[in-house]
Amino acid sequence: MKKIATTLVFICFISIGIAQKNLPTDYLSKEFHQGRREAFRDSMPPNSVAVIFAYPERVFSNDVDYVFHPSPDLYYLSGYKEPNAVLILFKDWQGKGDTAYNEIFFVQERNEQREQWQGRRLGKEGVIKQLGFKKVSDGNNFKNFVIDHKKFSVVIHDELPTDIKGDDSGYDLFGLLQTFKVGLVSEQGDIELHKEHLLIKKYLRPGNLKYFVTNYQKQVTTNDAFKNDAVINQVLNNPDSAAIEKIKANLKEPMWGTDYYLEITNSLREIKTPEELVPLRKSIKLSSIAHAEVMKAVSPDMSENEIEGIHRYIHRRYGAEDEGYPPIVGAGANGCILHYETNNSTKIENQLLLMDVGAGYHGYSADVTRTIPATGKFTAEQKAIYNLVYEAQEEIFKLCKEGTPFSSLNKKANEILAKGLVKLGVIKDESEVNKYYPHGCSHYLGLDVHDKGNYGPLKANMVITVEPGIYITENSPCDKKWWNIGVRIEDDVLIKKDSYEILSIDAPRKWDDIEKMAAQKSKFKEMSFPAL
Repeated sequence: MKKIATTLVFICFISIGIAQKNLPTDYLSKEFHQGRREAFRDSMPPNSVAVIFAYPERVFSNDVDYVFHPSPDLYYLSGYKEPNAVLILFKDWQGKGDTAYNEIFFVQERNEQREQWQGRRLGKEGVIKQLGFKKVSDGNNFKNFVIDHKKFSVVIHDELPTDIKGDDSGYDLFGLLQTFKVGLVSEQGDIELHKEHLLIKKYLRPGNLKYFVTNYQKQVTTNDAFKNDAVINQVLNNPDSAAIEKIKANLKEPMWGTDYYLEITNSLREIKTPEELVPLRKSIKLSSIAHAEVMKAVSPDMSENEIEGIHRYIHRRYGAEDEGYPPIVGAGANGCILHYETNNSTKIENQLLLMDVGAGYHGYSADVTRTIPATGKFTAEQKAIYNLVYEAQEEIFKLCKEGTPFSSLNKKANEILAKGLVKLGVIKDESEVNKYYPHGCSHYLGLDVHDKGNYGPLKANMVITVEPGIYITENSPCDKKWWNIGVRIEDDVLIKKDSYEILSIDAPRKWDDIEKMAAQKSKFKEMSFPAL
């Protein structure tokens, strides 16, 4: 009987180990990921080591976890999409001869029982074969792999999570982190304060001083380190341009391992390679098609949740694994809530509908927003606000080319929106514009919806969003005819040397093109289901 049971388990394990059929064939290649590791290594300082961990798993309900989301950095460097792993990159070769190596990957071991319940694992053999690594080991061997931290000039790593639990195995993520921390020389000082000093040195200027001051006025009431810090207090004294330059010149913050990590990953990921643009383009295109289909299908009696469902269905229909972020589908007043995610209004009625929905395809996120009339026709007030946002976006596009300071995009958005709101009588003075335009205009896009980058001058092959908006909530100090009108138009843009490309062009943008799309037939309107 024991032999039979053992044989059944073996057969089960073998069946799990057989390659799954009908998988997508357009994943990034192992050569791409290897090239990214080489680029990372080239950016490392002499005699350094980098340690990159998988993301933690998170509890959804009792003993059920959320669907695991891979660490974008680890995926970027390896193609690995499982938890409980750690990748180590060395600047220099370790050892000599045939056994020398400059990277080692510790991954989840194969486990027939867990794979029966939780799904297939690559294991070290799969990582070697499919991802192209040469030196791979099971995670349970990491505790025996001693990193002599003192041997290296710097140990490069991301900020380490402190809110995860262990399973007592010693080689889940918690165990891997505990092993790594042994002998790690922690940087001295308050990490939040250190990060602020770096932000001041890199970004503080007269044009954004008020944002720093407002933030620090709040921080000093609850954070003693901020309250007693000389640099923070100098910023709070509203320095002029000469004083700001002096503050920045005197800031001699030492580079921590986390600083190197952020600097390297920001610089690599802000520029998209030709290989990356393939899944990113597809994610954006299928998201744009979804927006267009909703324009055809929308009607006042639909719910926000139903409209979200159409987006999700079309994403899956085209092969997207997920959304890049929680969908925002807000009608009327809900469209004035910037990160509205409940999407639970049962009828959108005769209101504007703001939809900020983007797919996630092979790890790459789209970020597309369209604002449409539920009736298929804009009212005069809706059209006036919509066209102002459209005008701002058109002017910002003209700046989208290599060399433009990132800050210029939002400056242009503020300028156009302010003049337009004054002309419409919504505000009396241009200085009031941020009452109705409270966010920035652009961010990087890629493996994260707010992707990593340095926010310096635009460079060719960056992908950014352009998303001006106006949100006039109920009881705003303006004519009530404008109340509950929320408009955002967001497109994903590829930066080129002397021009730009709108990647989300398949979702109509002009008000009359939206109305024309809304007049077309929709397959979704033909669907019927039994009554509940």
